[in-house]
Amino acid sequence: MSDDLLVTRHGPALHVTFNRPAQRNAMTWAMYDGLLAACDTAESDPDLRVVVLRGAGDDAFVAGTDIAQFTDFTDGDDGVAYERKMAAILDRLESVTVPTIAAINGYCVGAGIALAAVCDLRVATTTARFGVPVARTLGNCLSMNTYSLLVHHLGPGRALDMLLRARLLGADEAHSAGFATELCDPAELTGTVDDLVTRLAGHAPLTMWAAKQAVRRLRLATLPDGDDLVRTVFDSHDFHHGVRSFLDKTPPRWTGR
Repeated sequence: MSDDLLVTRHGPALHVTFNRPAQRNAMTWAMYDGLLAACDTAESDPDLRVVVLRGAGDDAFVAGTDIAQFTDFTDGDDGVAYERKMAAILDRLESVTVPTIAAINGYCVGAGIALAAVCDLRVATTTARFGVPVARTLGNCLSMNTYSLLVHHLGPGRALDMLLRARLLGADEAHSAGFATELCDPAELTGTVDDLVTRLAGHAPLTMWAAKQAVRRLRLATLPDGDDLVRTVFDSHDFHHGVRSFLDKTPPRWTGR
């Protein structure tokens, strides 16, 4: 497995660490593949009772998908394929049979907030920041599944405010919305998560599994198709210009086409 994703076992918990701190743990395809493999590992060992996700370093949990991977996109169908792949990854993590915890420090944005949203519990430090600022950075959009996750956790008003203004939510706001289950100081993150692991490991596995599955089924019951939205936006001049501007570190000039 790549050093960009570290998978270790500590007692009843499988710890998955996104390990690209210099890139704020931006996700590569290899890291996504490693995450899927970790989900399989968690379900193959009956002694594993919890999965913990966290980012290396102090700056970020995950700061999105590595933008360089978007340079090969040529049309809207590439965007649809990408979002379908992301939906499959998120669904696999969301459907893991044991409880999952996102331990969040620093930036949790783009794909990072989606990964955190499909975890069952989110422990965040007071320095955590949450959002999807693509309206001012890349000019792309999200899948219907990811929009559903944001509305499910934040409500439509706060989700739209975050997306349209391309702003980041602070830890206190994420906690008041119910997205962050618990807040702690950065130095206390490991201990807080360890205490939560101990508590979950002592609970009835099937009871927790049933609760997880019930909430997931309720969210997905009304999920509509959104490929037309993704195809239109990823096929746009603005998106391709936004990717290049992001990589070149130049301000984008949006045209709406």
